[in-house]
Amino acid sequence: MAREDGYLSGKESRRISKENRKITAALEKKRKRKNVPESEYLTEMKNPENTVEFENLRTYFYTDAGTVKSVDSVSFSVPMGKTVGVVGESGCGKSVTSLSLMQLLQRPQGQIVDGAIRLNTGDKVYDITKTPETVMQHLRGNFMSMIFQEPMTSLNPVFKIGDQVDEVLLFHKSGYETKEAAKKRTIELLEMVGIANSEGVYNMYPHELSGGMRQRIVIAMALACSPKLIIADEPTTALDVTIQAQILDLLRGLKDKINSSIMLITHDLGVIAEMADYVVVMYSGRVVEAGTAKEIFSNPSHPYTIGLMASKPVVGKHVDKLYSIPGKVPNPINMPNYCYFRDRCDKRKGCCDGAYPGEISLSETHRVSCYLYDEEARK
Repeated sequence: MAREDGYLSGKESRRISKENRKITAALEKKRKRKNVPESEYLTEMKNPENTVEFENLRTYFYTDAGTVKSVDSVSFSVPMGKTVGVVGESGCGKSVTSLSLMQLLQRPQGQIVDGAIRLNTGDKVYDITKTPETVMQHLRGNFMSMIFQEPMTSLNPVFKIGDQVDEVLLFHKSGYETKEAAKKRTIELLEMVGIANSEGVYNMYPHELSGGMRQRIVIAMALACSPKLIIADEPTTALDVTIQAQILDLLRGLKDKINSSIMLITHDLGVIAEMADYVVVMYSGRVVEAGTAKEIFSNPSHPYTIGLMASKPVVGKHVDKLYSIPGKVPNPINMPNYCYFRDRCDKRKGCCDGAYPGEISLSETHRVSCYLYDEEARK
């Protein structure tokens, strides 16, 4: 384990690497089994009204410096036809949670080590943590799809736009098996996402389009097979404000048009306020607060959520300097055994020196992990 000053000897690094190889080899062996019976990965939803349920999900990265617990016991659900916003600062585990759902982690270093992710396709319910790769190829695209963070790196620069969108339709056997049918559907999708010159864009390369246009292409690819769940990983990052508004309007309209759920990942509270029905606040790999958008914005309860709200600019209010939460995030390899936010919290009490706080329900939909709301701990 690395010392507090960050120094790690070569001998210690080799020992950690050797241990990690044993762990990842065992996990990979289990994951690469063939002819896995359906009974091992089919399950039932706790609430049939949900599209996805995360339960005690743990996703770790086994590095030469130690084990990074990127997602550590995360639980929340995405109801059908609703938008759930996952918010938090960079490195809190938002994207890793979505990549765990898509089984797109960088393996063998990145591994789901515990927990369940239940996906409701309507006919069957899959536990993604146990689903083999051959089945995942059918689920990705058809039932869940992802709008990646950076459109330029999501698109292949040497293939035309039309060929890249056609490939999605042809690969997933979505009823467009011929090249002509796929092209017709692709042009429909390009028009659906607000591209006027769809015939012309079909024959263009990614570098010929602006950032906003490329983002629309990525959205069109994600919607090609009308999935039940759309994962939007910071879909407005690096876009100017007017294009951001267009992309959000587009997502909102398309969600209603194909009756999908959206898992919206962002660090922009303005986007969350405009789009989300429910909000999940993450910090250092854990959910610290979750509730409806109204509850989170009108009554933020966790000190971290309160700090996030205070750090956003307010229209019509002049301040010399925006508020920033003091301190820094704990080292992800040497996580403390108490509340991860304790050392940055201006409301901490003596009880905060104990173990990591459990979840406290403030209402049927609003929950928070903080000792401030635990009567027994405060006594």
